[in-house]
Amino acid sequence: MIRPFAIKQRRRPLGWCGINKSERRRTAQLKLRPFGNSERTIHFTNGGLRAAISFRKDNMKAQFVNLQSAAEFMGPGAIEIDRYQTEITDICKRRGVFGQRIKQAPATGHPSRFFEETAIPSPTAAQGFVDPRNITPTLVTPTRSERSVPLKCLVSQINYNLFDIEVGSQQSQFAYLQAKDLADSVEGLMRTHDVSLWQGNDTSLTNPTTPQYYGVIGQITDGGNVATVHTTDSIVDTLKSTVAQMVANSSFEVRPTAIYSNPVLLDLIDREMKQDFNLVLSSTEVAAGLKVKTLSTQAGELPLIPEWSIPYTGVPGSGSAVLPCYIISEDMIEYHWLTNPTPRVFQLGTPSSLASQMVVVKFGGVVVKGASYAHYKVNINR
Repeated sequence: MIRPFAIKQRRRPLGWCGINKSERRRTAQLKLRPFGNSERTIHFTNGGLRAAISFRKDNMKAQFVNLQSAAEFMGPGAIEIDRYQTEITDICKRRGVFGQRIKQAPATGHPSRFFEETAIPSPTAAQGFVDPRNITPTLVTPTRSERSVPLKCLVSQINYNLFDIEVGSQQSQFAYLQAKDLADSVEGLMRTHDVSLWQGNDTSLTNPTTPQYYGVIGQITDGGNVATVHTTDSIVDTLKSTVAQMVANSSFEVRPTAIYSNPVLLDLIDREMKQDFNLVLSSTEVAAGLKVKTLSTQAGELPLIPEWSIPYTGVPGSGSAVLPCYIISEDMIEYHWLTNPTPRVFQLGTPSSLASQMVVVKFGGVVVKGASYAHYKVNINR
């Protein structure tokens, strides 16, 4: 039995106060903390058990851990146990660039509606020019179309078990882990959001068929602006001529702002420029800390933005691989959000299991305005 005691630090720094002789034989002697502190601790072992007894003014606690089962090595003068770095190695892919560069607009309702003007009230030359002494004007009207985008729901949930949380809190090594996992749950939902912005499998804005977005790839492809680069054609020349064709549109003021593709295709473009023209492309910053190469076109220097969520088929160099890229007018692509453009986190009521249930939710939909004239898809065969 251990009784209250008092030890003078100078005379007996390694004292055995309150422990009888039989207990001493079975106990290893360890140093005490300096007596000037408000807390005093004695550590001793007995049959493979390690006791840590803490004496405070208002509290006394004892904890026992079996070191024989946990130790990597036990020997004279040494007990080796597992230790871990406090930081968890994490370079997992999270958000893409595209979702951070397009316009964010509040939804007008469900579905979110807007009007698109496809022609201004402009008479033809034969109608507009008349005899100045006999003016007979021609009636003209603008051409407008009603458009809509349905709102979709993204949701995920993470549960924290009460027992595991309290064990982790008492160990104190990964105290930040609960906050990290919740933040990663939000990032994980946004990762799914960014991938679905491109690859969402819905097929219509007016008559939705799936719970997912009607992806940008599908909207541009269905718009009809698709070009093909054959295996013997120059990728760069085709991209430049396609941009020139877009800018030359006499009906719409088209100004593409970026070219998006998988990094594998952008590497082929970079190598083609170096091999054929001995030219290294210049670079620009498109997001915080992200610099990309640029391509000189009739619309100016367009950034070649690598987007890992854009898929391609086949093996490049085999002759059967198809690598698409997208010439985008970013100000013509909008994400219509409900309540908040960022995900929201809700904590549900505590169930009988005492688990903490956190639900992450986001509402919205993506629309490609001017899909048939303001954007272009180019399929590169290699």
